Amino acid sequence: MNESTTEQITAVAAISDPQRRDLFDFVSRAGAAVSRDDAAQALGIPRSTAAFHLERLVSEGVLETEFKRLSGKTGPGSGRPSKLYRKAGREIHVSIPARRYELAGDMLAAAVEQSDRTGEPVRTVLTDISTETGRKIGASAGSLDAALESCGYEPRDDGAGGIVLTNCPFHKLATSHTDVICHANVALLQGVAEGASETRRSVEFVEPANGCCCVRVTAAD
Repeated sequence: MNESTTEQITAVAAISDPQRRDLFDFVSRAGAAVSRDDAAQALGIPRSTAAFHLERLVSEGVLETEFKRLSGKTGPGSGRPSKLYRKAGREIHVSIPARRYELAGDMLAAAVEQSDRTGEPVRTVLTDISTETGRKIGASAGSLDAALESCGYEPRDDGAGGIVLTNCPFHKLATSHTDVICHANVALLQGVAEGASETRRSVEFVEPANGCCCVRVTAAD
């Protein structure tokens, strides 16, 4: 599963400080890992200040570190390795309300690839892939409620044993390509319910309205 929204927001907050943002930009543009002295000189700030902000960026997973002897010497008398900083490979995406366009893109791309390989209609393949993806999400989350929450559907009790999904994680795509995305979304959440071994409630399609999802979870008869 993806990182929590809180973790993503915390990382963005770390870069929002002007000095840390300048340091991050400097490290990102550098052709190689940089030292504290490099960073301090580039920004015209004390080395201790640069070190403090660089370490904060490391603690939030925005930068990574490595140790290297800059003199090129080895063995006794060569001095201690310097701590160097480079941009982390982590990607940060923050969206409020939550959006999961990467998940949709993965399912669509996988469906096109499989359709090209097998000759099956892409819509049929997309349904199968969405269902299987949902099963994995449901099994990993352990419950339907936990999966819906972690995927950004913003579930709310409907007072009748079911759940209203007040947010669509694929909102823009669903607005532009309603039939394709909504059917994939229904298959995805049916898979989530199966993977989470949900038996008390069922996943059903409803017409999307007021920004809500096209799926409603209802109490089983």
